Amino acid sequence: MKTFSKRALLRASAAPAILGASLIATAAFAQDAPQAADAEAADTIIVTGSLIKNPNLAQSTPVLATTSDEIDLRQSNNAEQLLREIPGVVPSIGSAVNNGNGGASTLNLRGLGSNRNLVLIDGRRMVPYGLGGVFDLNNVPLALVERVDVLTGGASTTYGADAIAGVANFILKKDFSGFEANVSEQLTDDGDGNTLRADVTMGANFDDGRGNAVFSIGYQEVDPVYQGARSFSDTYLESYLAECTSCQGSGTSTPTRMSLPGAGTRQISADGNSLVPTYQTYNFNPYNIFQTPFKRFNMFGSANYEISDSVKAYTRGMFSKNTVNTIIAPSGAFALSVVIPYSNPYLTDGIRNQFCTANGLTTAQCSAAAAATDPTSADYRTFNTTISRRAVEAGPRISEFKTTFFDYSLGFQGDIGSHLSWDVGGSYGESEQVQTQKGYTLNSRFRQALLATNTTTCLTDTNGCVPVNIFGPTGSITQDMVDYLSANSQITTKTTLAQAHATLSGDFGVTSPLASNPIGFAVGGEYRKYTASIESDMLSQANDLGGAGGAQPNVDGGFDVYEAYGELIAPLIEDRPFAKLLSVGAGVRYSSYSVDAPTSPSYDTWTYKFEGSWAPVADLKFRGNYSRAVRAPNVSELFTPLTTGLTNLATDPCAGSAPLGNANLAAICVAQGAPADTIGFIEQPSAAQANASSGGNLNIKPETSDSWGVGATFTPTFLPGFNATIDYYNIKVKDAITTPTPGDAMAACFDNITAASATSAACTVIGRAEDGSLNGTATGLYLPLSNLGKLKTDGIDLSLNYKHEFNFATLTLGFNGNWTNSSKFQATPTSLNRECVGYYSVNCASIQPKFQWSQRTTFTFGDVDLSLLWRHIDSVKFEPQQLADDIASGIDAGCTDPAGADPDGCTIDPQFRKIKAYDYFDLTARAAVSDNVTLTFTVMNMFDKKPPIVGGSAGSTSYNSGNTYPSTYDALGRKFAVSAKMKF
Repeated sequence: MKTFSKRALLRASAAPAILGASLIATAAFAQDAPQAADAEAADTIIVTGSLIKNPNLAQSTPVLATTSDEIDLRQSNNAEQLLREIPGVVPSIGSAVNNGNGGASTLNLRGLGSNRNLVLIDGRRMVPYGLGGVFDLNNVPLALVERVDVLTGGASTTYGADAIAGVANFILKKDFSGFEANVSEQLTDDGDGNTLRADVTMGANFDDGRGNAVFSIGYQEVDPVYQGARSFSDTYLESYLAECTSCQGSGTSTPTRMSLPGAGTRQISADGNSLVPTYQTYNFNPYNIFQTPFKRFNMFGSANYEISDSVKAYTRGMFSKNTVNTIIAPSGAFALSVVIPYSNPYLTDGIRNQFCTANGLTTAQCSAAAAATDPTSADYRTFNTTISRRAVEAGPRISEFKTTFFDYSLGFQGDIGSHLSWDVGGSYGESEQVQTQKGYTLNSRFRQALLATNTTTCLTDTNGCVPVNIFGPTGSITQDMVDYLSANSQITTKTTLAQAHATLSGDFGVTSPLASNPIGFAVGGEYRKYTASIESDMLSQANDLGGAGGAQPNVDGGFDVYEAYGELIAPLIEDRPFAKLLSVGAGVRYSSYSVDAPTSPSYDTWTYKFEGSWAPVADLKFRGNYSRAVRAPNVSELFTPLTTGLTNLATDPCAGSAPLGNANLAAICVAQGAPADTIGFIEQPSAAQANASSGGNLNIKPETSDSWGVGATFTPTFLPGFNATIDYYNIKVKDAITTPTPGDAMAACFDNITAASATSAACTVIGRAEDGSLNGTATGLYLPLSNLGKLKTDGIDLSLNYKHEFNFATLTLGFNGNWTNSSKFQATPTSLNRECVGYYSVNCASIQPKFQWSQRTTFTFGDVDLSLLWRHIDSVKFEPQQLADDIASGIDAGCTDPAGADPDGCTIDPQFRKIKAYDYFDLTARAAVSDNVTLTFTVMNMFDKKPPIVGGSAGSTSYNSGNTYPSTYDALGRKFAVSAKMKF
């Protein structure tokens, strides 16, 4: 005879609530918190935002849930793509980011940064992919996702550090029994960007239903989409000088550009006989990509078994191997300081004579130096110059990121009587990413190969050196030269996370005199140990790769944390006049951190929350919450050495002729390292990118946040099938671990220039290269890490859902919208409190519109669904503060009418200062062609709307690419998707 455990009975009792939840619209919907539907299975009840696993106790924290049905209708291929389109989520690193993609996909909730929210799977952390402590969304087994809960506001009391903006909790299917296979294919209207995804899931119950085991395997492959394949992006547009044909692109070009004393940087003429003003920059767009190529193989397995009526064991294992390629334009010598003999065999007479004249050599000395091929000769001479030569002959730069990830957990849970349950478990995970950089030329070999006096051997010939010809047109660097100049480099990043937890939850068996549900509680403890390291080969450590963006030093660090927590929910009044429900809740967590460093830094934190709900009638409920959350510094912020990399900067006050008429400005430029003879000839940052130096700091402490929210839910009995929620949120972060923006660093030095500015610390911390620029060997801007920052954001979420059955069809309507009132960032007390909502610039990286929504309309005709998704993005404009700064800098620099016609290009071109509102429409048809097979067809961006054009230097390189913002706007164009699902 079949027996039923308490868990089976609990599942049965939850069935009415599950049925009720199934009547809600299939679009992403907002709710109080997932209720009994979360108990769907192996009775591991997951209520996002609480450790109390009682679905009958009302939660006061709003949660936006995206169901598996919505995932199917969208035909999402990865978790980042799915989350990116949820209102309130700001696009982060993902498939649409090329230059700046570290081989992973991340979540940026509310625009507070990907390191200020947690990504969980079934309420548990996974091992991060890098030193920043952030989970890679590429590792989410999307085929097994039942729903995704997105919770806003501080959740550190429930989940520990980092949950400042909130959490995204992927709830996986439980107790799966049967066989399910999915295969999908996507292709753009232009015939590129093919995406293939296939998943197979098998599950079975065993031992008369006491146990269940599930295994899933998946494969995905994505082809690149090149910017050169779209007419709006095949040519780089300079945002500040759209009409200047010689300004469109990078100064690292062909023919070679060289610094000439007293004349600034010049370019080799078309005939190769002289250095002339720059006439041809490099259009790097065609090599770059809008969609990064990606391969993924993943496996997932889970099992649970009821050892006895009151004890159950559970386990879960995840494995994935991902390969992400980023592809950018060819390498080369990027503002590289070199020494060249006057007798270099490829140096033409005309160029040699120009250098002789500039360096004060007589005609006789110049001729003698040209003939002196022996370095020991008295006539042997060399000259110094800075070269910018694109090695187009070497092909594109490719960074291949191969990430191997696994995470394994084991635990036990059970009951103590009828009021208490316990859960004890642990997990361990590892991530290893191997980055192989291909197609890069080496700075050291360019320098060695230019020290040559014949065409076959170099003056230092210990490593098979081949003399290089940088003085000719494209093709002058032969294959032999390319083979010598190029080498691959590897960087290996390893992370581990070991964690354990023990929780006792349930109720006291005591109720309020005016309530029927008992007071619920949870208490417990957690332990987490993080380690992370980067091991770079000598090429990456020495910054020897041409155009790699900076050195990658070795890093090794870790920390651990012990935590204790408690949570309480108390229904005070239930089923009374004007008080259908009145409940309050509170929670607290204590954390003790120890950092693995010689000085053994340590710190303790307290987080807490208060919440309450009041439903005067069954149709209407009000809710409110307040929480204190923390974010502890991650391994990167603690242990990374001071390193010079790249940031975005379009204008440099020291560039051009401005310092010639301003002695104070000239003094600043010289104090920052610009040679006196470069004043008047310094160039603007190449491709709107400047060097910047930053690093970790073992003295930083956790940052704290205070967040609160109020809202209401409305489920009118007079309109069956309708529900609405509205919630206001307010999040403030103090002691934020931040670095200044490029605008902050420049303003600190160049605003209000006086005679004393040249000796001020704000100016002297900026370092310039031999040619006076902020590229090449410059240390660039100084962007130190500190606890001096502040962040603040607030806004409103609105969700509307309606479902109605007609005689001929069922109509389902779903709406989710977000209005962000403000999102401000202040790096230091003296920095600008910068507003970024509705703006884009180098300071406001990824676009966060003021208002965005998604609305789905679905008609169901028996076994056929016809569904239209409407996505709206509010208009945005160029950051007013950056525009004002550019105008002020233009006036100081002597630009002609920078606030008006601006013929000198000192401010962003007027046509690139605003992006109008955008609307996208996706149409899906889904049909159950048999009891076991379902086919889905989707047309994404069905009207083939082209993205807005703002040029390539309006914002940050990661998000402003291909003359647009491809993470926010669709740069691929109309796309077709078809999928088939087979279930038995």
